[in-house]
Amino acid sequence: MEDNKYLIALSHFPKFGPIRLKKIKKYFSDLATAFKSSFNELIKAGLEDSVAEEFIAFRESLNPDVIMANLEREKIKTISIDDKAYPKLLQELYSPPQLLYYKGDINLNDDFPLAVVGTRKYSSYGQQVAESIVKHLVKNNLSIVSGLALGIDTLSHLACLEAGGKTVAVLGSGLDKQNIYPVQNKYLVDKIILSGGVVISEFPPGTPPLKHNFPQRNRIISGLSLGTLVIEAGEKSGALITAWHSLDQNREVFAVPGNIYSNNSTGPNRLIKMGAKVITSAEDIIETLNLAQATSFIDNQKIIPESKEEEIIMSVLSHDPIHIDEVVRLTRLDTSVANSTLTIMEMKGMVKNLGSMQYVLAR
Repeated sequence: MEDNKYLIALSHFPKFGPIRLKKIKKYFSDLATAFKSSFNELIKAGLEDSVAEEFIAFRESLNPDVIMANLEREKIKTISIDDKAYPKLLQELYSPPQLLYYKGDINLNDDFPLAVVGTRKYSSYGQQVAESIVKHLVKNNLSIVSGLALGIDTLSHLACLEAGGKTVAVLGSGLDKQNIYPVQNKYLVDKIILSGGVVISEFPPGTPPLKHNFPQRNRIISGLSLGTLVIEAGEKSGALITAWHSLDQNREVFAVPGNIYSNNSTGPNRLIKMGAKVITSAEDIIETLNLAQATSFIDNQKIIPESKEEEIIMSVLSHDPIHIDEVVRLTRLDTSVANSTLTIMEMKGMVKNLGSMQYVLAR
């Protein structure tokens, strides 16, 4: 317990990343001694002169007992790499985090985790793909790992929760309420925890969402996962960084092909050229990962219309969005009849309103 307290305190120094913390743990007999050690001892442990000097100055502002009290107040837990419950897939990395901060259920070692990432500015096509594939993956006992970012990340977390699955959000900031990022997703953090999922960060509480934190965060998203699925991503999207990390970690990379004229398709299409597995359904992922242990794949049931009006509307709907005005024009149904029928069909899960009265088949 005492060692863990001082590991947490040491991790608050920004320049003590996985490699330096590993050196410290290897050299010192206990971490209380490491925290209080002299400049010369820190040098012997393998730290650079400038880093040792900075730490000695920085630790004056650190009180391990106050840090522990803050964690308890924020209901933030920690797990070290030496703990049996530490995620095994993450341990396989070249430089895994020596310490993780988390809220929720950290037990991931019996799961089949898949990272799902993509652009913040998704299209209706990206929304349909993310929601459909994620829900089918969850039906097959896969858990979903993503980065809580706006866009495809958020859609993936939400689709997983709607399907009754477990989702893991990895942050590029501290887990304290003040630094949850993006702010709009604070409610989603609560939903993830309440549903039995977990929110994770390598960064101690108080760490703001600095730009350079996110590439480091992305290696954890891929490191926790059997593979990474990229749905939509521009040329400079952070989702591609997650895919590169996945390749470096010898994990699978999956990509959903897209319109060659769309900027959102630049990333996935490039990954496919480089050898990423083309994905058009959840079954493609399950087969590639050879998840014989997972629940057998559940094929979509063909949607059967239950009234004449539903049958007419079904005949004009597809997976391409269509405005209700166009539905009325093509079906020649009365506007009020079309509206009420579509509402009932949406309640049955037959169709989906993508917003702005744009409808598609739900499956």
